[in-house]
Amino acid sequence: MKSNKTTIHDISKALNIDSSTVSRALNNSPRVSEKTRKKIRQKALELGYQRNSLASNLRTNKTHTIGVIVPRISRNFFATVIAGIEETAYEAGYNVVICQSLESLERETKFMDTLLSNRVDGVLISISMETTSYEHLLAFKQHGGPIVFYDRPCHIENCTSVSIDDFQASYNATKHLIEQGCKHIAHFSGPQEIELYKNRKKGFITALEDHNLLYKEAYCFESGLSSNDGIEIAKKIVKLKQIDGIYSANDTAAISAMQYLKSKGIQIPNDIAVVGFNNDPISAVIEPGLTTVNQPDFEMGNIAATELIKQIQNKTANSEKDSIILSSELIVRNSSNK
Repeated sequence: MKSNKTTIHDISKALNIDSSTVSRALNNSPRVSEKTRKKIRQKALELGYQRNSLASNLRTNKTHTIGVIVPRISRNFFATVIAGIEETAYEAGYNVVICQSLESLERETKFMDTLLSNRVDGVLISISMETTSYEHLLAFKQHGGPIVFYDRPCHIENCTSVSIDDFQASYNATKHLIEQGCKHIAHFSGPQEIELYKNRKKGFITALEDHNLLYKEAYCFESGLSSNDGIEIAKKIVKLKQIDGIYSANDTAAISAMQYLKSKGIQIPNDIAVVGFNNDPISAVIEPGLTTVNQPDFEMGNIAATELIKQIQNKTANSEKDSIILSSELIVRNSSNK
């Protein structure tokens, strides 16, 4: 039974244009003028032409699809990074498959296997808080395509990461609290197996030392930085009594801690000044507004996607830079402004 599907040859015959030119035009080749490309695309639309992606992928050994693994898409920061990734990918002609690890190494490993078996051309990933071994990432690199890390750097050979200078951002946040008169500052830290949280803690400690304040391990609380974690740590802080400042490695834990402290009659910032990290939208509208570190989230997504696509197209192991460092800024609001 003969198929009624429109082919490249049908378009070629209708326009009296060579079929190879039609094929190049439908693949957005710069070798075909924009005027001719537009004419061919219009005729393809009229004739109901549908591109055979599977056949094309088999010929080129590319799917024009990239995988994105995100810890939590509900976090505004990650949602905005993904918006930046999708914009860049769309403009370059790539589809995006988004997987949510929910901070689980098991889920992350399964997604990497799935993306490999579905032959995506490359992966953008912000590793989970549980990720301390990299076998699943190395397997993808060996049998799949390039990997670019965003937000949470991961030092794997020939892999690029796109992030901010977490050490300096934390140093600036802690220095701000010290300048406000805080002498007993608590730090809400993420898992120290993660490079990002390790660097934020280092920035915190260095700022204390540079200002002749003693670092106390008892004032450092490691957790998954969830809302519940913020409340539980705030309960411990109330018992310590001495704490007059909090620097949290994310806004989520900082905000829930603030709410708990306020419910116990503690005034913010007069009794305890608070600084968070991420500039979540709620940080600007809560009372008092939360001082926080703002990251270039959309730009981070743009740059990470651009870097990955460049590596896919150039078939290079990685770019000239192993890490791309973006700038951040401290946004001062009333939670720390004594």
